[in-house]
Amino acid sequence: MPPKKRGTGKGYYMISAVALKYNIHPQTLRLYEREGLIKPSRTEGNTRLYSDEDLKELETILALTRDLGVNLAGVEIILNMRRKMERMQKEVNEFIEYVKGELARGLGDWEQRLSTALVPASMPLDDEPRPADDIIDADDVQESKAEAPAGSTATEPHDR
Repeated sequence: MPPKKRGTGKGYYMISAVALKYNIHPQTLRLYEREGLIKPSRTEGNTRLYSDEDLKELETILALTRDLGVNLAGVEIILNMRRKMERMQKEVNEFIEYVKGELARGLGDWEQRLSTALVPASMPLDDEPRPADDIIDADDVQESKAEAPAGSTATEPHDR
């Protein structure tokens, strides 16, 4: 019978096969389920079916309890923290992708602005540079000197 919930189409294992594979009693698996540490799928007949994902979770539980001596309350805390961290990592990755997209879009805007701003600077100047005499009229300079107070020079400030 197919499982009621969850499944990727991969292997499913009955409780007896899992207990044998990991050298644990089926009651231990039932205890882990009651404690909420593992959630196997169920068939229409209510038979537990453990997926490959469930087995990975079980391996983590067994490593924590057997190898590190963590009690079931500690295992629950560790697994919950791990799940939260995985969710947070997913959110961070999504945010990074969002920022990358915004930066790419923003760079495109800046490239457009920069190319628009540089167009006048890249336009050719007059054929030849103009001498200063063409820019500043010599008669205006003479008039300015005549209007200047006696004893001052063009380089001296007037507000001493």
